[in-house]
Amino acid sequence: EGGEISLFYDPMIAKLVTHAATREAAIDAQADALDAFAIRGIRHNIPFLSALMAHPRWRAGKLSTGFIAEEYPDGFHGQMVEGEGAHVLAAVAAAIDHVQGERRRRISGQMDGREVTRERQRAVMLGERAYSLDVARSNGAIAVRFADGDGKKGHTHLLQSHWKPGDPVWTGTVDGKTVHMQVGPFANGFELSWRGVQVKAYVYTESEAGYARLMPVKKAADTGKRLLCPMPGLVVSIAVKEGQEVKAGETLAVVEAMKMENVLRAERDATVKSIKAKPGDSLAVDAVIMEFA
Repeated sequence: EGGEISLFYDPMIAKLVTHAATREAAIDAQADALDAFAIRGIRHNIPFLSALMAHPRWRAGKLSTGFIAEEYPDGFHGQMVEGEGAHVLAAVAAAIDHVQGERRRRISGQMDGREVTRERQRAVMLGERAYSLDVARSNGAIAVRFADGDGKKGHTHLLQSHWKPGDPVWTGTVDGKTVHMQVGPFANGFELSWRGVQVKAYVYTESEAGYARLMPVKKAADTGKRLLCPMPGLVVSIAVKEGQEVKAGETLAVVEAMKMENVLRAERDATVKSIKAKPGDSLAVDAVIMEFA
């Protein structure tokens, strides 16, 4: 504890090994263990490894050294939120919100007044997808009932868990099946990670959801005029000069990280305005290497 891991060390921080009587059973055990493996403070590849556990080629053992290049030619950008998995994510999000609400209502020293009645109807936002549902306690469990397309009551999921606010992993059962889901807090919601899916979840009352839909969408910062360091690393070389015109695909710089040299190339035609780093500099992730006019 307290030790520093520099960029010259091997990037592996932990090894996770599972075993079972069959390959499929061992893979299923690995998927469960990855979902429950909480790492905070640094970037890691757990979502990618979780997605591998569900990949047909991985499960069948039809692998080669070109597997990642063949199956993820544009890199891994997370699994899609869809199908029954989306319902599990939305149900867990609603259950987490329900438990947080229960704790808030038990805080001591509250002013006397009218008894607060919790609204059962909730709207869960997973990315750009919305789910209308009803949430209530049911014999110690939490029942989450989804509304179908025409507003009628649909399928109900029954969730049981001893999760407490602040726990990094929600562990429990959904309809009797064990689920481990990473929970990370952020403003007005929380980030969920499960089975290779990483998604921001917002849980609103129906009136709050109406107002949320009116909020302007925050535009992503334009980084097109800057070259950023993709990971903590050491600048090996700068291949251009200030004022130089570069073409898309042209080498701009080389950064060494995790014992590998990463060639950073121009994404489009541009002119180098200023260079902020030099060979030998140790850079943090997203540090500005150069700017374009």
